Amino acid sequence: MPPVRMRGDGRKAKNPMKTLFRLMGYMKKYLPTLIVVLLCIVAVAIASGKSSTALGDLVDDFILPMVEDGVTLENADWTPVIKFLVTLACFFVLGVIGSFLQSYLMVGVTQGIQKNIRDEMFHKMQKLPISYFDTNTAGNIMSRYTNDVDTLRQMISQSIPQAVSSVVTILVLLVFMLIKSWLLTLVSMVTIVAVIFITKFLAGKSARYFIGQQRSLGAVNGYIEEMISGQKVVKVFNHEDASKKEFDTLNDKLRDNAFAAGKYSNMMGPINNNLGYIQYAILAIVGGIIVVYQVKAGINAEATAGALTLGTMMAFMTLSRNFNQPINQVSQQMNSIIMALAGAERIFELMDEEPEQDEGYVKLVNAKIGEGGAITPCTEHTGHWAWEHFHKADGTTTYTELKGDITMYNVDFGYVPEKTVLHDITLYAYPGQKIAFVGATGAGKTTITNLINRFYDIDDGKIRYDGININKIKKEDLRRSLGIVLQDTNLFTGTVMENIRYGNLDASDEACIKAAKLANAHDFISRLPEGYDTMLTGNGANLSQGQRQLIAIARAAVADPPVMILDEATSSIDTRTEKLVQDGMDALMKGRTVFVIAHRLSTVMNSDCIMVLDHGHIIERGTHDDLIAQKGTYYQLYTGAFELE
Repeated sequence: MPPVRMRGDGRKAKNPMKTLFRLMGYMKKYLPTLIVVLLCIVAVAIASGKSSTALGDLVDDFILPMVEDGVTLENADWTPVIKFLVTLACFFVLGVIGSFLQSYLMVGVTQGIQKNIRDEMFHKMQKLPISYFDTNTAGNIMSRYTNDVDTLRQMISQSIPQAVSSVVTILVLLVFMLIKSWLLTLVSMVTIVAVIFITKFLAGKSARYFIGQQRSLGAVNGYIEEMISGQKVVKVFNHEDASKKEFDTLNDKLRDNAFAAGKYSNMMGPINNNLGYIQYAILAIVGGIIVVYQVKAGINAEATAGALTLGTMMAFMTLSRNFNQPINQVSQQMNSIIMALAGAERIFELMDEEPEQDEGYVKLVNAKIGEGGAITPCTEHTGHWAWEHFHKADGTTTYTELKGDITMYNVDFGYVPEKTVLHDITLYAYPGQKIAFVGATGAGKTTITNLINRFYDIDDGKIRYDGININKIKKEDLRRSLGIVLQDTNLFTGTVMENIRYGNLDASDEACIKAAKLANAHDFISRLPEGYDTMLTGNGANLSQGQRQLIAIARAAVADPPVMILDEATSSIDTRTEKLVQDGMDALMKGRTVFVIAHRLSTVMNSDCIMVLDHGHIIERGTHDDLIAQKGTYYQLYTGAFELE
C-alpha cells in the first residue's frame, strides 16, 4: 500500500490573499443581495454617526441658546426640539431596520455558499483517485467537511460582515469627526496609527498558529476516527496506554498551536481598548486646553470658524469613543478570518487535488450477437455486452464482444517511483478461467487486482482486456465490467435490499433476492426481523462479519459482471458457512473470468491456474496438481511445511 501522509502537517499559509479572493468568487452569485447588505451597513453607519453627534448638536443648537436668551420652560418653543428628536428617532429606526436586514440576508448568503462549497468538495472527492484515500485518513478528510467549513460559516456570516460594517462605520465617523474638528481628528490619528500597526503585528504572529491549529485539529480528528473504528483491536492487544500516549502527543500539539494563536489574538482587544482610553484622555486634555484658551482670548466659539464649542467637544468625544469600537471589532474579527482562511486553504487543497485521469475512449455498450459473431449495439438489455471502439484515423467504429479475456505483459509497478512492488508480471486469464493468487502479505496479490481495476496505472508493460489496451477503455466502463468482493466489507446505511442493489441500481427486488440466494445469503436474511427491509447502520454493526460478507457477495452477484475479483472474500466466514458460500461462489463464477486471492488453499484448489507470488515476483504457476508435483513453495504451504505470514 502507498505511504500514508504524516498527520498534523504544520505548513504556513501559502497565499492568504489568494485564498480570500478565491472565497470571494463564491459570492458572485449573491452580488445583488450583497449590494443590499452593503447599503444596510451604510445606513447603520450613518445612524451611528448621527447618534454620536446628537447630544452635541442638542447642546449647541437648542440648550445653550435657550440659556443665553433666558428662555424658561414655560415660554420655550419646543417645536424645533421635537423635530430634531423625531429626525433622530428616524435615524435610529433606519439603523435598526438596516441591522435586521443585514443579518437576515447574510443567513441566506452564508448557507448558500456553504452548500456550494460542500457540493464542490463532495463532487471533487468522487473524482479523486484511490491513492488519495490511501494516503489521507478518513478523519482528516472529514475535518475539512466539518471544522473547516464551520470556520468559513463563522467568517462569512459574522466576521466579514462585521469587518465591512466596521470599516464603513470608521469612514462615516471619520467624516463626522472632520466636520466637527479637523484639529482634534489629527490628534486622534496618532493613536489610530498605533492601533493599526499593533493589530497588523499581532495578526501576523497569530496567523501561522491558527493555520497550525486547523491542521492539528484535523490530525486529532483523524486519530480519534482510527481509534474508534479499531477500538476492539486496541483492547485485544492492550494498547490503551500506547494509544493514549500518541493521542496526548497530537492533542498537545493542538493545544500548543491554539494557545499560541489565542495568546497573540487575545492581546488585540485589551491593547486597543487601552489605547482608546489613552486617546480619549488626550482628546479631553487637548480639547480642554483649546476651550480654556478661547475663553481667555475672548474668542466667540460660535462666531469663529474652527473654534470649539461645548457641544462640539461633547460630540467629538462621543465620536472618538465610537470610532475606536469598530477598530477593536476589526482586530477581533481578524482572529476568525485568519482561522477561516486556514480552514479554506485546507478545503481548497482537497479541491485542487489532481483528479483521476481518464483518457480512455472505448465504451461498453449493450449488444446483440448475431450469426457468425456479428455484433449489433442495441438499447434494450440483452445480457450481452461489447466494446465500442471508435478509430480516429479513419472515423470507423468497431465492436468487440466482451468475453473477459485479460492478459498482463511484463508489468512493473510501484506505489512510489523509488520502490517497485511488482516485477515483470505476465499472466493470461482466458474467458471463464479461475486464476488464483497465493503468497505472503505484501507479496503483491491485491496490487495486481488494483491494476486490473485501474485504481493505479502501471509503470511499464501492458494490460489487455479482450485484446484492448485497458488504458484505452474508459474507467467507468472498465469498472462496470468488473465485480469485486473485498476482505473488508463496506455496507451503507439503508436496508439489506438497498445494500444488495448497490451492485446494480437498476436491479429489481426479484434480481436482488436471486443474487442473495446465489450467495447463500437468503436464509439468514429471511430470519432478520424485517427480512430484506431490515435497516443496517454503522457498516452493518447488527450483523456478524460473515453475514456482512455474504451481503457483499450478493451485491457483486447482482451486478452480473463477466469478470469477478474475490480478494480474501471468504476469510471472515467460518468453515461451515464457507462451504455454503463456496457452492454459491462456484455458481457465481461459472462462465466468468475470476481472480481469487485467498490464504485458505482449499478455496483455490479447483482453480485453472494458481500463481505463487513472493516480493512482487511470480515464482510458481500451474494447477493444484502441477504445483504439488513440483514440490516447491506451494507444496510446502499445502503440506504445512511453512505458513503464509
